[in-house]
Amino acid sequence: MTNIEIFIDLVSRSQTILLTTHIYPDADGIGSQIALCLALRKMGKKAICVNQYNLPERYSYLDSDECVVDTKEFNKTKMMKDIDLAIITDTNSLMRVGVEVEKLVTRAENILFVDHHPCPKELSALHCINTKMAATAELVTLLINALGVSLNKDIALPLYTGIIIDTSSFRYPTVTANTHLVVSQLMQTGITPSYAYNMVYGTKKISHVRLLGKILSQSQTDRHEEIAWLTILEKDLKEYQVDAEDTNAFINHLLILDNVKVACTFREIKGGMIKISLRSTLDEIDVGVMAQALGGGGHNHSAATLIEGEIEKVVAMTIEKISKMLKTY
Repeated sequence: MTNIEIFIDLVSRSQTILLTTHIYPDADGIGSQIALCLALRKMGKKAICVNQYNLPERYSYLDSDECVVDTKEFNKTKMMKDIDLAIITDTNSLMRVGVEVEKLVTRAENILFVDHHPCPKELSALHCINTKMAATAELVTLLINALGVSLNKDIALPLYTGIIIDTSSFRYPTVTANTHLVVSQLMQTGITPSYAYNMVYGTKKISHVRLLGKILSQSQTDRHEEIAWLTILEKDLKEYQVDAEDTNAFINHLLILDNVKVACTFREIKGGMIKISLRSTLDEIDVGVMAQALGGGGHNHSAATLIEGEIEKVVAMTIEKISKMLKTY
């Protein structure tokens, strides 16, 4: 059976379906689960999205039908006694959904990953995982088509937003002709690129611009200018009153540098941890492998990891390791 056939078979045999995504979701994970939930409801399925925490406020506009609840609300209201199928979007690791969600998922008769991240071939043979997709939302669009459900604006906007986020506005090498065909189909529902872009990127306060200016003014490179990086401190986020999630796109400003091969962001998070994000737009550079070597993972063009320690020491250690890895290309 193909990935899509596996998906169709499990959905056809299920009536109560729980959808979730990774614990700190981005627009691709959120958009994919919401769109699938709406499509399944159009089919007459009892479907609901349950995440470890409430939907981030910045993405609430994607949830027009209020599909997403957190585990506390789900358990309190007893919305679904029996779960025929649990669909996990934008990850292929059960450990990434959060402890409380994992308890719910393991109650399901069947579990299905819908994802585009690299994984062992044995896992992809049992799930709906396609690493050739630029975003999970691209794959989900094809799945909704396969279900025979017609797209509308409420379904299309979360999917389009997921694709924007996971392709960094179509700049990554994973973008294909099929990606644009999917986008064309989504736009035919009446959504507009300007609205989708402004909702996810364009509604910022002046404090956001000032923080961006400060961070970019302190950006650094190695002596060959092949590695460029930014550091984001908790005290700066507090001073400028900017949410940490609103700094995720800062790294993209480094990708325009002439000689840069790898762009990095080092951001302080609670608990003495440093979140390291890696980006590259070059086909021959695989930052996913680099992130794995640093204890994380991701795609060849976009990846991340967490390392405990003081930010200055973590930066120095990480840049040294990336420099050594670049010599292997």
